[in-house]
Amino acid sequence: MLKFEEYVYERPILHEEQATFKVLLKKFTDAQSAEEAIAGTESINAFRNRLSTLFNLVYIRASIDTKDEFYQKERDYFDEIQPNLKEMTTEFYKELVNSPYRKNLEKQFGSQLFQLVDNEIKAFSPEIISLLQKENKLSSEYSKLVASAEVAFQGETYTLAQLAPFAQNEDREVRRQAVTAYAGFFASHEDQFNSIYDQLVKVRHEIAGKLGYKNFVEVGYLRMQRIGYNAEMVAAFRKQVRDYIVPLATKLYEKQAARIGVDTLKFYDESFQFKSGNAKPKGSPEWIIENGQKMYKELSNETNEFFHFMLDRNLMDLEAKKGKEAGGYCTFIEDYEAPFIFANFNGTSGDIDVLTHEAGHAFQVYTSRNLKVPEYVFPTSEAAEIHSMSMEFLTWPWMELFFKEDTDKYKYSHLADGLQFLPYGVSVDEFQHLVYDNPDWTPEQRKDAWRKLEEIYLPHRDYDGNAYLASGGYWHRQGHIYDIPFYYIDYTLAQICAFQFWKKSRENHEDTWKDYLNLCKQGGSQSFLNLVKTAKLNSPFEAGTVQAVIQTIEDWLDSVDDKSL
Repeated sequence: MLKFEEYVYERPILHEEQATFKVLLKKFTDAQSAEEAIAGTESINAFRNRLSTLFNLVYIRASIDTKDEFYQKERDYFDEIQPNLKEMTTEFYKELVNSPYRKNLEKQFGSQLFQLVDNEIKAFSPEIISLLQKENKLSSEYSKLVASAEVAFQGETYTLAQLAPFAQNEDREVRRQAVTAYAGFFASHEDQFNSIYDQLVKVRHEIAGKLGYKNFVEVGYLRMQRIGYNAEMVAAFRKQVRDYIVPLATKLYEKQAARIGVDTLKFYDESFQFKSGNAKPKGSPEWIIENGQKMYKELSNETNEFFHFMLDRNLMDLEAKKGKEAGGYCTFIEDYEAPFIFANFNGTSGDIDVLTHEAGHAFQVYTSRNLKVPEYVFPTSEAAEIHSMSMEFLTWPWMELFFKEDTDKYKYSHLADGLQFLPYGVSVDEFQHLVYDNPDWTPEQRKDAWRKLEEIYLPHRDYDGNAYLASGGYWHRQGHIYDIPFYYIDYTLAQICAFQFWKKSRENHEDTWKDYLNLCKQGGSQSFLNLVKTAKLNSPFEAGTVQAVIQTIEDWLDSVDDKSL
């Protein structure tokens, strides 16, 4: 059995790959039967999987250590050649949709593939390759800038992830100083963050123009593979959040202020949930993993097998350390059929959220890895987030393993946080619509737009005179805005679905697990709305869904004596 560190990386030479691809594509287009067309598709998929494997190895190793010169150079190389690789894939897609054997191919690989392919074709043209290269470089520049943070605090130096636990300190002054130091990194590099984003917006607007679109919003939706719904439906969903969730979230913040004993909840108080301190895991990262093993063993045979697969092959890098990129993610290394989980454990309850959230992604991809269609490895992102967010709730019966006497604290704050996240999540989405509708805005105009959205969706927020945050700089920390435009509404749509899994699992855990497992097995072979149906859930776009889901959660939160926690 190979371990992650033994997975082999060799730089792909672009002109050689292009020559190989040409031969494979000719074989596909020359197919004289459906069987030959299917075999040709499978050969091209194997070729694409190998290149994707190499890219993922570079991406993972470069994000684990941004000071590793070899993998940083390889990452720069992939930033350069990825648009060329995309060009090859798009050439294949064009031949695929026009194949005389299309009906046979649809029968073999499913109609969802062809819907995905149509979107990809519409979002690419060889004439935008140089612009895509620039976009990739700017995205990497942002990630490296955030990863470079070494913040001086209380006589020590911390990364942003390592600084986060101080924002949950029982001492209010420590919280204030920690949040000020965290924001201070972004404030001191504000010109760079503004410049990177300004260039990204202009590059993306130019891409949209060359592709024949009015602005980047349409391209963003094509890239995000929005199938079966549109910007108008998303706007209507945001309105539901504004009407039904913002008032409830505000009420929860008021309860929090009373619970922690402050007259006015300041921004630096938001992460501090209980006067006696937040729920924290009661042991080291190694201890967390040991308990994770027990949890996944008891949850199901499938999760037991999956978690051992991950552990035996070293497919998780979990602890925060200097030089490591921020955040968490799960990806899939195709040729090894191996999910990989990247995280930044820092001693907060977020460590357990990551263990369940990213493991939800990894379990899905592990469960559906036999679909053998690269486009189906993960579903579209709003569907993929259902797996991760629902796993957070389906593992509730085991939270005592990690939190002991603080389990009730964890459950209360986990559910409240999920609900309070929704207004922020939709504000990030609305911000991006405004930005790409107005590509000529200055950095100041973008900040003004963000501040106005905070007033609508986060009316409780009080930055206590922090000039940088109060002037609308908060969004600089949100990597999705830079790296994957329009990837954020996905979390909010998935959260509404995950809340339904939470409700159902409390009524019948066994049947709910079966529905969840069936959902995971589908991978990306169906659209978001069809996967929601398959999972026996109500669509977040349906009138009344948000209200019904939120009512259940409000009732549960109201039933808890939160002041006694």
